[in-house]
Amino acid sequence: MRIDLHSHSSVSDGTDTPAEVIGYAVAAGLDILALTDHDTVGGIKEAAEHLPPGFTLVPGMELSCAHKGSSVHLLSYLFDPDEPVLQRELRRIRSDRASRAEEMVTKLQEHGVEVTWERVLEIAGAGRDEYADANTIGRPHLARAIVDAGAAKDVQDAFDRWIGSGGLAYASRYALDPVRAVELVRAAGGVSSLAHPGRAEGSWNESVPLELVERMVDAGLGGIEADHPSHNSKQTRYWRGVAGDLGVVVTGSSDDHGSMTGRRLGCRTTDPEAFEQFVAPATGASLIKG
Repeated sequence: MRIDLHSHSSVSDGTDTPAEVIGYAVAAGLDILALTDHDTVGGIKEAAEHLPPGFTLVPGMELSCAHKGSSVHLLSYLFDPDEPVLQRELRRIRSDRASRAEEMVTKLQEHGVEVTWERVLEIAGAGRDEYADANTIGRPHLARAIVDAGAAKDVQDAFDRWIGSGGLAYASRYALDPVRAVELVRAAGGVSSLAHPGRAEGSWNESVPLELVERMVDAGLGGIEADHPSHNSKQTRYWRGVAGDLGVVVTGSSDDHGSMTGRRLGCRTTDPEAFEQFVAPATGASLIKG
């Protein structure tokens, strides 16, 4: 049984449609996949419609949080997407993502980078008047537009030079407190795992603080994504140890973004027994079986 609990489609910042993601997951020999687009479950329906017999889809998302100026990502699964408080927060996050991206386009133009808002929307597959419910607009879309404009050699270079924390065109946005995010997911009947804790976005050499992780566990965090492609062996061992000490499961995932990450579905996986333990408390939604 091969289980990957972190993947992205073109509904957020992946390059493949939800249907294509399922196809690549099957080709990679996976049995269970979680689709975890940023701050949205907009791709779940399409993915569910393309499941082959015997394949299981875990409905999920990667929820945007922030702690002391650094991004913290919460992988959230099997929650009720219609729970009013969580739904309201998601709409606010998606709307602010779009507003932030548009602000960064203006800053880029002021620095002579020929990036247009229309091009960012084209890459994201979103409509100008549909911020709140459209595909999630994120910095990777903007980064790809910067590369297209010749102002960066690749997506990472675009982040480093322009739109990463401290970059010339960077702008902040609304994000949830991580402890509150865990509580919201739990109140919606879901379960959650801390995404790639060894690489807090905006500070690539800094881990998520242990005291914060402890408070998240007290709030109901059920897992830590210790097995992630960005973690080196030392980080993996450390976060596996933290998970054991705090009594939560270790999750493993590819964090695949399609062609942007080399279509690496299944490069890290979650132990089947850990998966069963992890999802057991969930009451907000069900696994979707092909």
